[in-house]
Amino acid sequence: MGYRYNLQLVIQIFSHTMKIQVKITDKLMQAFSPMHLEVLNESHMHNVPEGSESHFKVTVVSEQFADSPLIKRHRAVNQVLSGEIRQAIHALALHTMTPEEWFSKGGRSPDSPPCLGGDKTGLQAKRQGALAEKLT
Repeated sequence: MGYRYNLQLVIQIFSHTMKIQVKITDKLMQAFSPMHLEVLNESHMHNVPEGSESHFKVTVVSEQFADSPLIKRHRAVNQVLSGEIRQAIHALALHTMTPEEWFSKGGRSPDSPPCLGGDKTGLQAKRQGALAEKLT
């Protein structure tokens, strides 16, 4: 006796269990045919549970970005990843370049800055530390 699978259900289950980083990579590969693509999960650099996939640094190097201003490039990437941005991604650092720009930067994108907390200054963390000292 053979098994019958509902293909649509199998695809739906797989897509929900597929890691966000893999989804981002697959979608960007299909949309931009990049010469270089790097998708880094930087969630570990933030105050999130271990294993989270919420903060990403994405470097896309593609001929498709030629003659496009930075804002148009970012909008194109955001459009491709709209579902992930809406449902799972908290922060997305984009580095979109043409091959010429990539090579002129030595084949590197800038490092991400350290997380300073929700207020972007580190003051929130300092206040929480000071409050904790008062309570002890």
